[in-house]
Amino acid sequence: MLIKKSNIFDYLNKNLYLLFILGYLISISVACQNLVLINKSVAIKNLKNPQLDKIKIAIISDLNSQYGSTEYEPEIDKAISLITNQWQPDLVLGGGDAIAGQKKSLTEAQIKAMWQSFDVHVAKPLRDSKIPFAFTIGNHDGSGAIKDQQFVFAQERDLAKAYWNNPNHNSGINFVDKANFPFYYSFQQNNIFYLVWDASTNKIDEKQLAWVERILSSNVAQEASMRIAIGHLPLYAIAEQKNKPGEYLAEAEKLRLLLEKYQVHAYISGHHHAYYPGKKGLLQLLNAGALGQGARQLIGSDLPPRNTLTLMNIESASKIITYTTYDIKTLEIIQDSELPRFIVGENGLILRRNISSTDLTTAEKQSCLQKLDPKLCQP
Repeated sequence: MLIKKSNIFDYLNKNLYLLFILGYLISISVACQNLVLINKSVAIKNLKNPQLDKIKIAIISDLNSQYGSTEYEPEIDKAISLITNQWQPDLVLGGGDAIAGQKKSLTEAQIKAMWQSFDVHVAKPLRDSKIPFAFTIGNHDGSGAIKDQQFVFAQERDLAKAYWNNPNHNSGINFVDKANFPFYYSFQQNNIFYLVWDASTNKIDEKQLAWVERILSSNVAQEASMRIAIGHLPLYAIAEQKNKPGEYLAEAEKLRLLLEKYQVHAYISGHHHAYYPGKKGLLQLLNAGALGQGARQLIGSDLPPRNTLTLMNIESASKIITYTTYDIKTLEIIQDSELPRFIVGENGLILRRNISSTDLTTAEKQSCLQKLDPKLCQP
């Protein structure tokens, strides 16, 4: 196209103007796209992290070594380091046997030294990390055994009480009822209600049972999102060496029905030194295993004994509990599928928590009926 000289400048000016307009429009488009990307980025950052909806609870149990020992196995320090430096849970629960008592010949000085060692290895690191710590008294901490209407291990109970009620040993939990702390008490954390009873022997006495009824029926317990009970001895036998009277709670069915009456979701215990995530009726049964000496085999299983540490996650909305349990020596995760589908102890059958009664084969049901009364074989 021929352009007159007089119009050349007009032509160039028009084209420059058009280029300017085009560049301006492009810059606006890019800016808008960037704004969209920024908004998307903000939206992604503002998505609710699923972990925020979960309550993390570390579970430790049976930490002690031989009678009178102030030494702890290296796995104890390893577990506490993992809890304080990596997991940083909302709560730590102890299943009992923090020290190695239950021996009449132990002196006051020896018992105090054991509690001091426990403080150094376990309680103080948790306090320093501001991680709340709740526990149940085990038979080696301050056994409730009674003879001639007197506590057989009264000195150990007195010193356990003195240790836990020392203001310097504040474990950071929100008490509901601490009149009989540290032996039996209740507290609430993250809208979950916890009942801790004195299961340092196989008998929950009538005084405690009356307290259990009263505290579980209270508004604060019933209005909580979930209820969890903790005691040292389990309701049902799960370890081969502990499958005998005195090593599990007497009248287990009565106690289980009491907990179920008030919609207790789970009972956490120690003592048997074997990990097993079980259930019976409506109650989940977490047998916490042992971090200290003396891990034991499960009844009817050829699996080698393992020292274990469990991280429990509770989803607030659905109230679903999941366990991640580690062999503390190797840090390998113990899969549910590795464990027996059910256990038949002398006082009843319990199922692995992911097995239903309809999953049991006829042969599996018969294996229980050959050993126990049919009532005790009810899942």
